[in-house]
Amino acid sequence: MIARRDDPRPLPSETSLRVIMRHLREIMSDGGEGQDKLDRIVRQIAGVMVAEVCSIYLKRQDGSLELFASEGLNPDSVHTTRLKRGEGLVGRASELGTTVNEPEASNHPAFSYRPETGEEIYHSLLAVPISRSGQVLGVLVIQNRTPREYSDEDVEVLQATAMVIAENLISGAVAGTVAAIEASRSQPGLIEGEPLSDGIALGHVVLHEPRIVVTQLMAENPAIELERLDLALEKLQKNIDEMFEHEHLSSVGEHRDVLEAYRMFAHDKGWHRRLREAVEGGLTAEAAVERVQNAMRTRMLRQHDAYWRERQRDLDDLSDRLLRVLSGRLKSSEDDGGLPPDAILVARTMGPAELLDYDRSRLRGLVVEDGSSQSHVAVVAKALGIAAIGQASGIVDRVSAGDAAIVDAVTGEVHLRPTGELIAAYSDKVRFRARRQKRYQSLRDRPAITKDGVPIAMMMNAGLLVDLPHLDESGADGIGLYRTELQFMLSEAFPRLDRQTQLYRSVIEEAGGKPVVFRTLDIGGDKVLPYLRQPKEENPAMGWRAIRMALDRPELFRLQIRALLKAAAGRELRVMIPMVSASYELGAIRALIERERAFLTEHGHPLPETVLVGAMFEVPALLFELDAFLSRVDFVSVGSNDLMQFLFASDRTNARVASRFDVLAPAPLRALRTLITTADRYGVPVTICGEMAGSPLEAMTLIALGFRSLSMAPASIGPIKSMVLSLDAGKVAAFIDELLKEGAKDVRMSLQQFAEKERVAIDG
Repeated sequence: MIARRDDPRPLPSETSLRVIMRHLREIMSDGGEGQDKLDRIVRQIAGVMVAEVCSIYLKRQDGSLELFASEGLNPDSVHTTRLKRGEGLVGRASELGTTVNEPEASNHPAFSYRPETGEEIYHSLLAVPISRSGQVLGVLVIQNRTPREYSDEDVEVLQATAMVIAENLISGAVAGTVAAIEASRSQPGLIEGEPLSDGIALGHVVLHEPRIVVTQLMAENPAIELERLDLALEKLQKNIDEMFEHEHLSSVGEHRDVLEAYRMFAHDKGWHRRLREAVEGGLTAEAAVERVQNAMRTRMLRQHDAYWRERQRDLDDLSDRLLRVLSGRLKSSEDDGGLPPDAILVARTMGPAELLDYDRSRLRGLVVEDGSSQSHVAVVAKALGIAAIGQASGIVDRVSAGDAAIVDAVTGEVHLRPTGELIAAYSDKVRFRARRQKRYQSLRDRPAITKDGVPIAMMMNAGLLVDLPHLDESGADGIGLYRTELQFMLSEAFPRLDRQTQLYRSVIEEAGGKPVVFRTLDIGGDKVLPYLRQPKEENPAMGWRAIRMALDRPELFRLQIRALLKAAAGRELRVMIPMVSASYELGAIRALIERERAFLTEHGHPLPETVLVGAMFEVPALLFELDAFLSRVDFVSVGSNDLMQFLFASDRTNARVASRFDVLAPAPLRALRTLITTADRYGVPVTICGEMAGSPLEAMTLIALGFRSLSMAPASIGPIKSMVLSLDAGKVAAFIDELLKEGAKDVRMSLQQFAEKERVAIDG
């Protein structure tokens, strides 16, 4: 009799194996797709082995593992869960080619938490390699809720079953699986992703394999392991300090702040303490690193905001780097490691410091399977001038080291093994882009005035003092958005009044008389302060953040306003309030500002000559009370990123839905025109400071709607100014009016055709 899954009686190994083999033969002899066969296999094994979970992980080209089939785990995790080479207990079984039998898997130093699988309720785990002729093809896993060590008979049955599965995989009986793992790598191919760092690169593929597999877990001499750990931490910190001397990172910019936060993590005393405690508990230095990494990773993955996802990447990068130090395999950026002179780096994931390990003079492009334009590796790639693409799903499995590739980080396309004609076409594009960059530099001191004489203010976005030199470098007219929260995010504790005052005063002085708009503290959502307790929220972008926090916790807002008022003494102060959703909120905000002005006056402090209070226009509800709203503000700045995601109910941090709307659709354009028309009637100046302002076609459309002030990243000012100088504002305004009246189905296409006809430089 075959044991059912709800029958707790174990079967003798011979009987179990015979039953499984019979079912495997039946499954293999039947027709059907490979995925269907794998699904049936795990169901049968789970039933016969009395296991609540049975899973098959198959090995990818880069040594990582993909969950191909599972009975018991969350079905959505199949083909979604990927383990890096050697990661977790399953990765350990694959990399070492050994069986892992753990009664309490989560307590093992190598355990890796994957929340999407739902496996946290299972305690015991048995993992055996699926191998043939010494080659590991994957891992077969069973799990149960009850903590127990699986018997020798269970191990023998699962090992024998894994051997049969391996034979069927190699023979092709499970159609499509090996093809999925060993995809054709000889034909040209195209993979679409998301641009991270603008540019075009032609070169040859180098696969990034960062992970060191820990083989020895228990320490023979904890004192020696502690000494090894301390020396490795010291070397790690020195290595990271040297990054700041990198030729392409010595200048100021956002990349410096990313690396500074990364350095703070490397020096974190809490991290060091946890590592030492793990070694004192009997682990080797390497096993301690893996144990602490997995424990901290588990906590971070339970957070639902982008800040902690980025911190998790930093932790993984640091941990892998520390493992390389301990193993003596940490290379410097001067060591080319056999890189070709035109390397295109391809990785599943990558941290900012890992990118700096590669010789910049040989690195042309970067392609990663995860990552977004806001990720730390994207920031560093921009600073290095490397063409980079993220969200390139499946690329690691479709390339081999040495393959020719083209990275088009303008369109977000990666061309694999391109034809000669395609290479020639892209070579021409690269030469054209080089000439265009020289033209942007020549426009730096030229005013941005359209062909029909309409001046456009070209403002830049900033967030730290190190951004200020970009004012002169880019030729910006001022700072349209200074994000004050970045200083708070990089601090270990809430910045005191004198520190805030000094920073704001320095920003005003560095601006050299050009206007600066300070956005008050906008935390919450994807911007989290580690030292400030905040409630866990399902939708943090629409939760307790910005003005809502300021009104509920006025002491934080008042302290910042006091610092701003003191810093701007004798000058003009422009303060912008984020996330306003109702006009009455501005009355409460102005009362708090007046209270601080009275306090400073009473204590003999000089005040600014002028205080202008503006608001971010991000919440669509304001469209229905524009009169009340505009009568309470001195200026408005449109935060198009949040406004668009709220208008379309589409999370811009979610890759699955972020591309489901177009900012040039009629609905958002009508909303923006309504705002600008009403603001003109009230005499309230309006700037736009989201991503729309930094894209030539979108910026052209904004000018057509009536915007006369655009704020953007410094790198976008050249292309946008080039567009402005080639534009007739009157013509494009009349054109957009007709489009919106007619209800054009594809506004973007129509605007592109207009730009081509009128020779507007929307390509920069």
